[in-house]
Amino acid sequence: MKRGIGSEEVVAPELAIPLETICFIIIKAREFDVKEGVSEPDPGSNPTDDNEVAVLQDHPDDPVQEELTSVISDLSDDAQVDLVALMWLGRDGYTASDWADVRQQAADAHNERTAAYLRGNPLLSDHLAAGLDAIGLSCTDYEREHL
Repeated sequence: MKRGIGSEEVVAPELAIPLETICFIIIKAREFDVKEGVSEPDPGSNPTDDNEVAVLQDHPDDPVQEELTSVISDLSDDAQVDLVALMWLGRDGYTASDWADVRQQAADAHNERTAAYLRGNPLLSDHLAAGLDAIGLSCTDYEREHL
């Protein structure tokens, strides 16, 4: 896919992870990022009576965290490497021309803790979105359809 940025034309690299999956991860990461600390660890009351406030708290068995972890962990090694490379691309201000080097660094650093590593980044959704933008891709259409 080609997209012009300024006077430069960006050619998106072939990714091992579908754009839709990246966009889904971005949305889940945003949901996870808005969580706040647990104020009442064991309220023992009806969530409806409490205006569902517990859903905004970061409980250890949080379904958003579990889903995000599951999606990332179920990706192939190549897809996980692409995801880390995209995050680094967006985090560190690289450009599309840096993709091959950044991806190689991500491949060299790959291990079994990719989901925890990515989840531990408080700006994961922003960095992934910026990484996509750097290579000429966007989640705009996906978000329009799913939000």
